[in-house]
Parts: sequence; C-alpha cells; structure tokens
Amino acid sequence: MKSKQEDHLKEWQGLEEAAEQILPLVGQLYRERNIVCTVYGRSLVHSTTIDILKAHRFARLIIDEELSALKTLPIVEAICQLDLAPARIDIGKLAVGFGNQQATTSISDYLRGELASVNTGRHTLLDEPQDIVLYGFGRIGRLLARLLVEKSGSGEKLRLRAAVVRKGSADDLLKRASLLRRDSIHGQFSGIITVDEEENAIIANGNMIRIIYADAPENVDYSAYGINNAILIDNTGKWRDREGLGRHLQAKGISKVILTAPGKGDIPNVVAGVNNELITPDEQIFSAASCTTNAIVPVLKAIHDRFTIQHGHVETCHSYTNDQNLIDNYHKGSRRGRSAPLNMVITETGAAKAVAKVIPDLAGKLTGNAIRVPTPNVSLAILNLGLGQETTVKELNSFLRDTALNSPLQNQIDYVVSPEVVSSDFVGSRHAGVVDSLATIVQGNRCVLYVWYDNEFGYSCQVVRMVQKMAGIELPSLPN
Repeated sequence: MKSKQEDHLKEWQGLEEAAEQILPLVGQLYRERNIVCTVYGRSLVHSTTIDILKAHRFARLIIDEELSALKTLPIVEAICQLDLAPARIDIGKLAVGFGNQQATTSISDYLRGELASVNTGRHTLLDEPQDIVLYGFGRIGRLLARLLVEKSGSGEKLRLRAAVVRKGSADDLLKRASLLRRDSIHGQFSGIITVDEEENAIIANGNMIRIIYADAPENVDYSAYGINNAILIDNTGKWRDREGLGRHLQAKGISKVILTAPGKGDIPNVVAGVNNELITPDEQIFSAASCTTNAIVPVLKAIHDRFTIQHGHVETCHSYTNDQNLIDNYHKGSRRGRSAPLNMVITETGAAKAVAKVIPDLAGKLTGNAIRVPTPNVSLAILNLGLGQETTVKELNSFLRDTALNSPLQNQIDYVVSPEVVSSDFVGSRHAGVVDSLATIVQGNRCVLYVWYDNEFGYSCQVVRMVQKMAGIELPSLPN
C-alpha cells in the first residue's frame, strides 16, 4: 500500500515539475513573440502550474485519453527553437498528433510541418498599438478591462487607454480601482493595481487607464490625452441607434464604435466568429449583439449547416442582472420589479429575432422566451429544434464535439462530457457557449440541446475577439 501511495506522489511530482518548466516558456513565447499556447482551446497564458495541469486533465474529457505535461513539455521546448510568426498554437493537439504518427519523425521536423504556415520569421502584428476606450465601467466594462490588460502582451497590440464615466464621489478613482481589483463573481484581478491620482488613472499590470469624467460623448477630447484613431466600446447601453452612438464619433480621437448590446436599425449586429464579414473598413458603428445571441448563434449555425433547422424554440434560464430589483419595488418592465434573488421571473428576450440578423436563413423559424433565475452569473439556453433530417444523440454529439475541437467555431463553441457539472462550473468560461453533451435529447428529427454560457465573461471574450478583428489582429489557430 505504501509503495502505491509513493507511486502516486512521485507521478504527481513529475507532472508538477514538467508544468513548472512549461510555465516560463509559455510566458516568453507570449511576451516576446505574441504566440499564445493552448491545450485543447484552454489558454496557458498567465496560468499557474496548477492551471496548466488542470488544462491537461480537462483534455481527457474531450479526447478520451490522458494528456500528460511530460508529453507537451518537449513540444513547447521545440516551439521555442523555431522562428515563428504570431499565432495561437495548441500544444495539446500537437502532442497527441505527434504521438499518433507512425513515422519516426523528430519533434522538430514534425513541428516544422504542422506549423509551416507561421514558420516565416518573427514580426509585429501592428505598426503601432491599437488604442481602446471604454465608455462605461460597469460589469462588462471592468471585465473588458481585465481581458484587454491580459492581452497587452508585448505591448504592440491592443492598448486600453481610458474609461469614461460620470464622477460619483470625491474618492471615485479609488472606488473604481477597488471594483476592478476585486469581483464577487470572477475573483481577484490577476496582477497588481495601483492608482496615479495626479493623472487620475488606474495602473493595471503596467497599463495606465485614465478615468475620464464626462456627461456627453461628444464633449470628450481624447486627443488631448494622446489617444488617436481609437476603438470605443460603449457598454452603457444608453444609446443603441446610429444617431445616438454616432455622438461618440464627434469626439476627437475616436474612429470606430462598438455597442455591447443589440443594435437598432441598420447597425451591423456581429457575433464574432460567425459573421465577421460585416466588419468592413467603411463602417464605423457596430453592435456585438447580446450575450444570449452570442451563446446560441454559433451552435445554431453549426446545426443548421449540417442538419438544416426547420423550426425551433429558444428558452433561456438567465441569471439576474442590475436591471432587476434586489427587493420588490417599482420597475417599468413587467415582473422585473419583483426581487431578483428570490424569484424566477418570466420575461421576454429578443435573442430569437436577433438570430435572424446574423443567420438570415432562420428568419421566422424560431421563437424565444426567457426566465430570469436567482443566480448572479452563468445562464443556460435550451434549444428545442426541428431538423430537416433524422439523427441520433451519438451522431449529433459527435458532430458538436468535432465542431468544438476542429472548426472555425472552436473559439465560440465548447463541449463538456460530465454528469456532475452545474452553472458555477462555467464561471470564467471564455467560449460563447458550452454544449452539455450528456443533456442532449434526440427523437427522430427533433432535438433538444443545452448550452451553458457565462453571460458576463464569455460575452466579454466575444467582444474582445470582435475588437481584434476590427484592429486587424487575428492570430491563426494551429494545427489545422
């Protein structure tokens, strides 16, 4: 018995040592070359040793085999010896692919073949960093700040320059810094936050974020702060049409605007990864749609392209938001005046109609409704669909698994195989939606899919992907 205990401990220590060796190499590749290392979609950038081991363990749920850090360490070491252009490289897939090959190719030769498209020498992504401005610093604004700071990398890509708010009190700057530092749902900020009162700025991991006070978009002169040609992300939701959002473009220093809510009128509603073609140089105002639209559209597109959706109903169990009341009080919306933490509240959702703006082929084929539930974050979309052909649970799940692993939608769709997962397990998910495969129901040409989504963080990740597309920063994902 003692020998077995020692074997388990020795095995763990070996894996831990391998992860400890991987850690600095991943950081070096990211900071010096803008190469993002992942394990089956899980980014290792800014990870801890335990995070790296957990990412390897998660892969078991996807590929039905153990993935050891002892196998990925030589892959990372060999990548460091190549002169690669910026890319997103999945070391998990490379390790499995190398292990499955029949030939006696060396790791270096194998990687040169798999990474040939980016084995072209180092280069910068942009001539100069893309300035980003947040208009509003609430739930989504602060999560966007965390993500943008995280993605500053070597400093040559996206650079968060300012957040525009209305001044709340004499200690406004300290309070906003504290809210960025600590979050009841998403935990502590990963890094160090200080304040520069002279510049009225928050310093987050070396990134200076000016806090600018303003009551109207057109009254801010961003160029006075050295901010030029910036992409502004409006996460207040106060203006949703072209006229209102166009006020941002009257301010000096702003060139593009993104709304983090469904846009009205002819504003392009973009779901990153699905209809990126709407992002064109001649358009200045965009909508990132809603969190629910982002969660369900990638799955619906994949299913429609493969099986053809004839009709369906979308029901969302959505976490409560700041729009609702903590205790019963007046609210202009029906039912939303009732206490959010104490009730399930039936309400409307525009997600079904919004789907048609992204996938026109589904116009008039979907209905939708929502139930606000007493959880502060993570929601669940239930897709009840009538398909153009019969299928089985095995066939449908196999298709969705492959889509999550090896398709252009792999950053949007995640896939989980576990009989024990609940909503809190998806806090911090970077995907737009996660298919709960063990909940899938199929009967002939009818299916019911359950898609979890972090309606705060996952959605924020989608917004950042949209910003990267607009800025011309799209890392190729390898291996193909």
